[in-house]
Amino acid sequence: MFSNAHIGIDLGTANTLVYTKNKGLIIDEPTIVAINTKTKEIVAFGEEAKKMVGKTPISIEVVRPLKDGVIADFDTTTQLLKLIMQKASKKLGTALRKPTVIVCTPSGATSVERRAIQDAVRQSGAKEVQLMEEPVAAAIGAGLPVNEPVASMIVDIGGGTTEVGIISFGGVVASNTVKSAGDRMDEAIIHFVRKEYNVIIGEPTAENIKKTIGHALVPHTVEQMDVRGRDLVTGLPKTIHLSSTQIQGVLKESLEIILEVVRATLEIIPPELSGDIVDHGVVLTGGGALLKDMKEWLSSVIEVPVHLAPEPLQSVAIGTGKSYFMSERKQKVAK
Repeated sequence: MFSNAHIGIDLGTANTLVYTKNKGLIIDEPTIVAINTKTKEIVAFGEEAKKMVGKTPISIEVVRPLKDGVIADFDTTTQLLKLIMQKASKKLGTALRKPTVIVCTPSGATSVERRAIQDAVRQSGAKEVQLMEEPVAAAIGAGLPVNEPVASMIVDIGGGTTEVGIISFGGVVASNTVKSAGDRMDEAIIHFVRKEYNVIIGEPTAENIKKTIGHALVPHTVEQMDVRGRDLVTGLPKTIHLSSTQIQGVLKESLEIILEVVRATLEIIPPELSGDIVDHGVVLTGGGALLKDMKEWLSSVIEVPVHLAPEPLQSVAIGTGKSYFMSERKQKVAK
């Protein structure tokens, strides 16, 4: 009864999402775990662990087991996936015994990195693990006509990587991956605040700054924000004032790297498909797509229409879940 369960997992650097056919998206948790340093057991994961970042005693360490879209800590990732499977079972109200899992991988991942993801998911209790390239999953989740002879271009700006893919006839025609995405933007903000103000801030604060006053490279009405951190000189708490133009300058390097990878991908596709992209445009997915003015900026620099996916944060997870049922329908039609 339960062996026929099929789930799609978006195992992302920043967030892990689980999608099922009947219930849709059932889990959306940060890919963060809190570990007891003595027993090596996970004491919290997801949103609960994220709230603990920078606030834990010595006996508890908060870590992110994935880096740049691939597994950095295999054992911790396996433990995290087991907990996610247990939570998914509770949400579904049934035991997930040996489900078939479709999990996405960055298109630039090596065979070793792909095998690590496959093994981690299998060890968490999956019967069968199918890997899927992130751009294809994002395109399916965004509702693009991936199985038709029409080029669909997806730019998935995640936490660890930015994936650019051009899909036609259900496969990737051209793709590029670059390790410049949400995490690099946060790191740049932390470095800027430290260098400019001698103040240390944590990752959650940097992410909040990016979301609140971060803008892509277009003119905008200046916004201000007060930020609290620790003064490097006195060691005491300190409040500083930041403007959106400052943060725009900080994000410039990361955004230009993303632009270069988009241009590089457009340059290597067949001419026939270039016309489709001019007609249908580029679709943005991932958390980075929600940066203010991102769509307008990218459209102005590549001179092609740019659209935002209906659910940018959930596109990959929805795509992994739907892909199985799309291939299942194809097989039935073939018979």
